Amino acid sequence: MTQQASLLPLLAGSFVTGSARLITGVRGNWQGALPDPRPRIYFANHRSHGDFVLIWTVLPRALRRLTRPVAAADYWGRGGIREFFGRRVFDAVLVDRERFSRDEDPIRPLLDALDTGSSLIFFPEGTRNTTDAPLLAFKGGLYRLAQQRPEVELIPVWIDNLNRVMPKGEFVPVPLLCTVTFGAPIGAEADEASLAFRERSRAALLALAPAAEPPP
Repeated sequence: MTQQASLLPLLAGSFVTGSARLITGVRGNWQGALPDPRPRIYFANHRSHGDFVLIWTVLPRALRRLTRPVAAADYWGRGGIREFFGRRVFDAVLVDRERFSRDEDPIRPLLDALDTGSSLIFFPEGTRNTTDAPLLAFKGGLYRLAQQRPEVELIPVWIDNLNRVMPKGEFVPVPLLCTVTFGAPIGAEADEASLAFRERSRAALLALAPAAEPPP
């Protein structure tokens, strides 16, 4: 690989973070946790394909290089510019969302990433929330990760206003201040059932929502 080719993802990453700051004025609010290089799972609400970009942008540069978004292979791994950004710029962990076409447990590559020292940006709703509800019910993925790697901190992260910056179906961002709020870490409790954990972790995330978006 030539030096120019190896520099291209770094330049593209700087362009992405600079554009995100310019368009959204995004700022990080470390309310319940401080930046830390240890492997963590940042779990967040999901309204737009740009969600993980904002979290990635507000992380300190050193942590950004250690933090990998978990993203859909059918969107970010289909070749062209999306795959370039997904694989080479963001170093995303791409997972197959189609149960009948995947040939491995989708949790396996996430565990492998944690075991090599990476942190993850994870969306436990499993899909973008296009409803009026502030947050969908959580799928079981976060619970499985918490059970299999209990030493890894789970950090709730609330992204505010991105759905109005990048509304579904729109291609031109609308400048609007965005805030990414990091809450206090949680973990799975001994013998905690999946449903109880999913409700507790969802409540921890909803607790970070602004007063204008109260829990249902």
